This record gives sequence, C-alpha cells and structure tokens, in this order.
Amino acid sequence: MNTPGFEGSYLGDRARLEARTRLECKICWWVYDPAVGDPVWQVPPGTPFGALPVHWRCPQCDGDAEQFMVLAAPA
Repeated sequence: MNTPGFEGSYLGDRARLEARTRLECKICWWVYDPAVGDPVWQVPPGTPFGALPVHWRCPQCDGDAEQFMVLAAPA
C-alpha cells in the first residue's frame, strides 16, 4: 500500500522514492534536490536520489546516504 507522505527515512529502499523527491541530511540538514543535483560530487541536475552512486555521501558533512530523510513535497 502506498502511504502518501511517508515520514522520515526511506529505510534504505531507494525504490520507494519518486524521481523528484527531495531529501535532507539528518546530521547537518543539507538538502539534496534532484532539480539541482550535487556539484561537489559532480551529479548533474535532474538526477534522482535513487540514481546516486552507491558511494555518494553528503557533500557537507560526509554522512551516509541512508542518513537522509524524506522532505514533504511543497504544497
């Protein structure tokens, strides 16, 4: 069952994330926005979180991708 706006962690299951889902690091609060990508890791704009390389880490605090929390979609 698809629960709208499931809270918090995506539980490491990238398949649960929509392509435009924004996520926030729970350590330093840096936001990964697929529309922007990540210039530090040379991830181009338009790259969904689920398509990030397995070795990708937070560019601000070096936290693991599993530390990211799903942000609610803007209203």
